Amino acid sequence: MANSPRPEMAIEIPFEADKKVDPAIAVNEVSDRHSNAPSLNATPATNTNVEKAEKQEKKRFFAKPWGRRQIGAICALVFVAFTLSALVIALPIYFTKIYGYAKDTDDYWKLPQPNEDASYHVKRNAPQFALHNFPDPGLMQHDGIWYAYGTNPKKRNPNSIHVPVATSTDFVNWTLKEDYDSLPTLGTWEGKVNHWAPDVIQRDDGKFVMYYSGQVKKNFGTHHCVGVAVSNGTNPLGPFIPENEPLACPHKHGGAIDPSPFRDPDGTLYVVYKGDGNSIGHGGNCGNSKKPVVSVPLLLQELKSDGVTTVGDAVKILDIDGSDGPLVEAPNLIVTSDGTYYLFFSSHCYTSFGYNVKYAHSKSLKGPYTRADRPLLQTSDWGLESPGGATVSTDGSKIVFHANCGTHRCMWAGAIDIRSNNQTIVMTELTAQTTTNSTGSSR
Repeated sequence: MANSPRPEMAIEIPFEADKKVDPAIAVNEVSDRHSNAPSLNATPATNTNVEKAEKQEKKRFFAKPWGRRQIGAICALVFVAFTLSALVIALPIYFTKIYGYAKDTDDYWKLPQPNEDASYHVKRNAPQFALHNFPDPGLMQHDGIWYAYGTNPKKRNPNSIHVPVATSTDFVNWTLKEDYDSLPTLGTWEGKVNHWAPDVIQRDDGKFVMYYSGQVKKNFGTHHCVGVAVSNGTNPLGPFIPENEPLACPHKHGGAIDPSPFRDPDGTLYVVYKGDGNSIGHGGNCGNSKKPVVSVPLLLQELKSDGVTTVGDAVKILDIDGSDGPLVEAPNLIVTSDGTYYLFFSSHCYTSFGYNVKYAHSKSLKGPYTRADRPLLQTSDWGLESPGGATVSTDGSKIVFHANCGTHRCMWAGAIDIRSNNQTIVMTELTAQTTTNSTGSSR
C-alpha cells in the first residue's frame, strides 16, 4: 500500500500588529524604557495622574495610625531639635565658665564723650611734666614747700630706694632728692622689694605719719599690706620709722595697697585704701577680667590721733562696676567748704590705655558716692597715656599723678577746678605760684 502523503498542519504565527493595544498604555511603556525623559506624547491627563499618585503617597506617610516608619522619622527629628537646643544653651555657659571674660572696656576713651567739656580742648589747661620715673605720687604741703612721695624707682630690686621724695616751691618746678630714702629701714613683716604709693600727713604733735604698701615677707605669697611709719622728728623728709605690724592686711581681699590719709573737718583721722581683690581674681587682665569677677573695694579706716591705731572696722565706700575693668585703686579723699566729699580713684589695669583718674562725690564721708560721667583724666587728654595714681591737695586746687613716659611712669602736675554747682571737676591752667610760709599740711 502506497504511503499517501500526510497533510501539512497550518501553524499560526501571531503578529504584533494583530494585537489590540491601548494607545495610552503603549505610550507609558515607551516612556518608562527611556530613563526619566518626558514623553513627547504625554498628555495633561497623564501628568495629573502622576501628581495625584505623589500626593497620595505623602498623605499615606502622614496618615494615622502611624507605622514604624513615621514614628521613627518623627523621633529622629525631635532628637535633633532637642540636641541643637541643648547645645545652643549649654555651650555658651560652658565656654563662659572656662574661658569667659568680662566685657573689655579698656578702649572706652576712643569713643566720643557725651557732653564733653570744652576745657579739655584748651591747650593751656594741660598738666605739666614734673618728674621722671616717679609713679603713684603722694602729696603734702608744709611751711610753703610741696612734697611728693613716690613708688620705689626700681622694681623688684632689694637695693632700690624704698620711698623717694621730691620738693617744689611753686608746684611747677620739682626737684628730686637724689639718692635719698625717706623710709631707710623696714618693718619686720615686710620684704625688701616693691614699696608702693606712699602718702603722708602731719598729726597733732607735729610729727608726720607715712602710709605705704609693703610686700609681705612670708605666709601670704607676694601680696601687699598697708604699712605705717612715723617720722623721728618734725621734718616731712623723715626719716620715717615703720611699725613692726601692718596697719591693714585684709586677707579676704587679697591684702591692701594704695593708702591715703584724710583729716575730716571735725579733726578725726582716716586712711582710705584699696582692698587688693584683683590679686585673688580668676585671671585675665590685671588678674580679674575672667569671670566671675571678684570685689575690689575701696575701704575707709578710722584712726586714733596717733595715726597708727585703728578704730573699729574698715568701711567699704566704693567697689568696681561695669565701667572699671578689673579694678579700682589709688583712692584719695578731700572735702570742700560746702561739705561735699570728693573721692578720686583710678580704674582699669595700669598696663592698659584704659587706666585713668576718676572721681565721685557724696555729702557723707562714708557714702554712698555718685560717680562722675567722665573721668577727670584719661588716655588722649593732652596726649597723655594711661594717667592714674592721683593725689589732690586738700584745698582742691592742685593735682599730681603719673602717666606713661616711654618705659617708665612719670609724674605730672596740674591744676583743677571743682564746680560746686554741679559737682563736676575739670582741669584748668597751672601757673607757677610762690606759696606762703604757713605751717599747714595738705594731708
